[in-house]
Amino acid sequence: MPELRQSIAQHYHERTKYDPQTIASKSKRLDWAKQPVPFKEYKIGSNFDLKPYIEEKLEDFTNNPEAQWWQRLSRLLFCSYGLTAKMPSMGSAVYLRAAPSAGGLYPAEVYLVSRGTQLLPSGLYNYQCRTHSLMHYWESDVWQALQKACFWHPALENTQLAIIVTAVFYRSAWRYEDRAYRRIFLDTGHLLGNIELASAVCDYRPHLIGGFVDEAVNELLYIDRQQEGAIAVVALADLFDIKQNLPTWRTALPSATETNYPEIPDGELLKYFHQATEIQAGTTGKLNLPEVKQEKSLEDKYNFPFCQKISTATTPISWGEKLEDLEITILKRRSTRAYNGDYLTFDELKALLDFTYQPQHYIDQNLDIAPDYFDLNLIETFIAVSGVEGLEAGCYYYAPKAQELRQIRFKNFRRELHFLCLGQDLGRDAAAILFHTADLKAAVAQYGDRVYRYLHMDAGHLGQKLNLAAIRLGLGVSGIGGFFDDQVNEVLGIPADEAVLYVTTLGKPR
Repeated sequence: MPELRQSIAQHYHERTKYDPQTIASKSKRLDWAKQPVPFKEYKIGSNFDLKPYIEEKLEDFTNNPEAQWWQRLSRLLFCSYGLTAKMPSMGSAVYLRAAPSAGGLYPAEVYLVSRGTQLLPSGLYNYQCRTHSLMHYWESDVWQALQKACFWHPALENTQLAIIVTAVFYRSAWRYEDRAYRRIFLDTGHLLGNIELASAVCDYRPHLIGGFVDEAVNELLYIDRQQEGAIAVVALADLFDIKQNLPTWRTALPSATETNYPEIPDGELLKYFHQATEIQAGTTGKLNLPEVKQEKSLEDKYNFPFCQKISTATTPISWGEKLEDLEITILKRRSTRAYNGDYLTFDELKALLDFTYQPQHYIDQNLDIAPDYFDLNLIETFIAVSGVEGLEAGCYYYAPKAQELRQIRFKNFRRELHFLCLGQDLGRDAAAILFHTADLKAAVAQYGDRVYRYLHMDAGHLGQKLNLAAIRLGLGVSGIGGFFDDQVNEVLGIPADEAVLYVTTLGKPR
């Protein structure tokens, strides 16, 4: 029997792989005159200035509940996606934000939907990070339309605010072409990680919604689907309101799996793929089942025979009184540009893994012990160790449920890692490099082609937690979205079925 044709998600992944034999021929010179502006502007609307609330201390609003409400919302948005630095670049300036972005291109846009409260009128708002303000550009009630577009998700029944994250495709595609789709969702995962943690600081609980009618949400926001598309909805529960202390629900819904697609020219693959993974209006059956998020399996996926198993149990990272050190860390985070080649301690590596994968250890610090992801059961983690004191060099599988490392290769891979990371010195000089992977074929079988979005957002979400934990410990960290895909599996001994999603380098900053 002939082999079944790959789905569009598998086709996209294969086609956008970097290969050492062809990468030079595919590279192009950037037209800097066409570099996109990473900000949205509105000519009409009402502006709600959030700066006064971020500049004042919390105790200054002790007897002013309205000002406290505004300050919480202001801090949440600022810690999630606010401007944290201005850097000179080629005669102009690059504005850095709380969430990292590949190439500093910031494809994500953040919208706030208000159901209509005493302090925030109903309608649509765009978060203007340059001025730290909300632009109220549509004043009509749209909450019921949002509920309908999200299949009447239970988290929207009692909440009053929701965040919608969109992607402006050209911002990333200008530089990374069709492969930009991967980076867009990794960047969105960084943002979702910030929203999760900033919500804990500001007494909100974000409820993640990945299943919605794309066309309906795009129309609700009045955006051009050829240029921009909704990619995540977050119902924002206010924990000061007992009615909004809600249980968790299923976050990911399946889409169709497309195998009957035409020949797609380079440069058009990204948009075709995005539209192919949309959920259509009128979808019935599996989408409408009132399922709760899937139960996690009790066992880690890989238990390689005869491999050494090393416990990663450790003391949790302290984030300070009322999480004040977490807020400081979010705002001072920067991607490391160079490592000095020095070793990490094994305790440092264990602390990074503990914060990223073991949220239940942080209940005493009032962090969410079960934050929303799309489906972490689909994500695997491998670690290439080059310089960790007390840990033999090699490649390890991290088993989060057992909280242990399982060694699968015995070798120092510094030279190979330099090559795998496209010759970036970060790969050579890092003390350890984490690889997030997923069995793409199995994931598509479970969720359809839309799972490609979920996988990369979850990988980015984990990556952002690694970022913040590393900064808190005084370490260097940098995510890498460009690597030789197939060669990673071959060199490190990662099973061939595991598609590499994201690479995070760790080390001592130079």
